This record gives sequence, structure tokens and C-alpha cells, in this order.
Amino acid sequence: MIARMLILACLTLATPAVAQLDGNRDEARVAPYRLPDPLTFANGQPVRSAAQWRKRRAELIELFEANIYGVAPRAPRPRYRIDEQSDVALNGLAVRRQVTVLLNGREAGPQLRVLLYLPTTARGPVPVFVGPNFHGNQAIHPDPAILITPAWVTPAPGIRKGSATLHSRGIDAAEWPVETILRAGYGVATYFTGDLYPDGDDKVATSIHPAFDTNASDPQHWGAIATWAWGLSRVYDYLATVPQVDRRRVIGVGHSRYGKAALWAGARDERFAMVVSNNSGEGGAALYRRNYGETIRVMNNYWFAPRFKTFAEREAELPVDAHQLIALVAPRPVYVASASDDWWADPRGEFLAAKGADPVYRLLGAGGLDAADMPAPDHPVHSRIGYHLRTGPHGITAADWANYIAFADKWLKP
Repeated sequence: MIARMLILACLTLATPAVAQLDGNRDEARVAPYRLPDPLTFANGQPVRSAAQWRKRRAELIELFEANIYGVAPRAPRPRYRIDEQSDVALNGLAVRRQVTVLLNGREAGPQLRVLLYLPTTARGPVPVFVGPNFHGNQAIHPDPAILITPAWVTPAPGIRKGSATLHSRGIDAAEWPVETILRAGYGVATYFTGDLYPDGDDKVATSIHPAFDTNASDPQHWGAIATWAWGLSRVYDYLATVPQVDRRRVIGVGHSRYGKAALWAGARDERFAMVVSNNSGEGGAALYRRNYGETIRVMNNYWFAPRFKTFAEREAELPVDAHQLIALVAPRPVYVASASDDWWADPRGEFLAAKGADPVYRLLGAGGLDAADMPAPDHPVHSRIGYHLRTGPHGITAADWANYIAFADKWLKP
């Protein structure tokens, strides 16, 4: 009990005050807070066994749905249309599949386009990293065979008036070291979030929401993050039909706001064998109750359920916090990554949330986060709850991916 109280206590580190446009980046101004215990039911009863945790887990998911992300609808029966395939992609390194998921089984209904690469050297089903992308599947690699998204895309090089052009090929390739991942024995699957919910204000009408007849004024209406997380589960549905994919070793990964979605997907969907949150900040891995960096007040409304914004400036009244979100992945391996210059995402708040999930992992006999204090930059911790603080700004880099591959090698490979 004493150890748990210490873990849940507020830790602070004094740093010089720095001028900012919005948001606190001064540790001296972080007010004391108290985190809700993941191992105590809402009625105050303690959780002392794995069986009790299953009930507490269901309770926490309902609380996150009601107050933060919203309730996603049940998945309809999909159909899969193969749009393109090659067994000698990327100069023979990969098998490539491009598939459209007809989400309700109809060509005229909502669609999700999946790009999948698998290593040609595989001798059996392989583990796969799957995550959303920012600017269309064609943006993750310069491969000229990747189909260009027809969906609306946020401004970026090669994007003209919301439409992707040939010049957008590979603009995000630095975030997706596809060849490195394939040579390590893993597949790569991705989808563009704009297929489900375009990443911008006032886009709900062009999202998939109207196809599901949900009520946007409902306080628990699913937001964009819940929609993108729901999409990750739909990609898993497809991957589970591919014989070359090991369905027991599918890894959900996301960067920034898509790191928020990856955590929520992994929390709700236990089919994901491992979850990676890269620089996800508040709404993802960072604690809400730490008034540092990104806060509820400044986050986009469309990302969350309508009720969420009512907790702006009163985060202490939230019935849950990020350490409990991470704990929902237990006992599966989970990796939280921060960047030293990314104060907006609150690296210390991300580390403390990962540490706050430790008691649940220990209860389930899985081990936890083997670091009493926040590690120095570029000194990763690859315990069951993994963590690193990469030197540099907000982003997902080759160094981050090297850690995710090593972490997956440790926990998922036979």
C-alpha cells in the first residue's frame, strides 16, 4: 500500500520558467494533485485479484467512454476488396497489398483503405505494426504503386486545396522506416484517418458518423479519437483474415494525436498484442491532473466526446486519468515514448502515467515499469511497461522505431 501511494504521489522537478504563448511549462507551477487509484472500484472497494481487475477494467472503460472518448458503435459486417497486390514490391523486399474495407459491406457505404507490406523472407505468419497516418497511404513511402487517397487531407507538401497529388508521395517517409521494419521481420499496415474522420474542424458531416446514425449532441457521442481507434480495430479485423499475418502479434502504434488513438484502441481491443504511444500527450499518455503543456481547455473539441470539454479547468473532477488508460492495456506490453523538447506533450506527465499503471501490471504478474525515476534522455527502459525520452522535438524517428522493434523482439518474438 505504501509503495502504491508513493507511485501515485505527485513528483515535481524545478526548472526555470520559460515564456510561452499558452500552457504552463514551469514545473514550479505544477499544482499538487492526487490520482485516482486504478486498483480501487468506484464504490471504494479494493481490487486484489485478476478476476476483480476484469470487473474494474470494464468499469474504467465505461468511465473513459462516458467522460473522454465517447461510445463507438458496434462494427457492422465488412467486406474486403483487393485493389492492388504485388509479391515483389520494394525491389523484392516486400509483399504489398492494398485493400478497401467496405465497412458495412456495401460499395456505396463508408470505406477504409489499408496499405499492407509483409517481408518476402518470412517463413510463416509475421507480427505486424499497424497505425494511422496523417496525409494518406501514399505519404508514408515513395513507392509509386501506392494508390493516392481520394479523401480530404490537411495542408502539407503535395496537398493542393485538400487533395493529395503525386508530389505528396513519401512526404512522411521519415516517420515510417518501412524497409527497416521489414528487414527486422515485421509487417507494416496503415490507413489514412481521413477515410473515417478528416482531421479538422467542422468535418463531422464528411466523416463516417452519418452512416452510423449517431447523435452528435449526445454527451457520450464518439469523437475523432474514438473513431480513429475504432478504425485500428477494423484494420485488425482485416489482418486477421490474412494467412501471412500472425493475428496473435499485431501491434498498435500511433504518433501524437494518433498515439492517443492507439492507446484507446489497445485499451478497448485486447486483440492487440502490444501498444505503442509516441509523444501522445494529454488525451493519451500524459496525466490530465498535471497542469503542464497541453490541457483540456486548448485541445480540439472534435477529438473527444462533448462531455469532455466540461472538465476544462477542473481536471481534478475527472473520474479517470491517463495512468488508468495505460493500465487498461495490462498485462500486454505497452510502450510510452516522449521527446526532450516536446514540452507540450508533457514528457514527465507521460512517464508518471506509465509509472502509475505499474501496480496493475504487478497485480497481474506481468512486471511493470522498471524505473523508479524518469530516465535520462536516450536511455530506454524495456520492461513490460516500456518508456524512453528521446533527445529532440515532437516527432517519430528512426531512433524511436529502433526501440519499438527491440521492445517487440523482447516481448513478442518466440
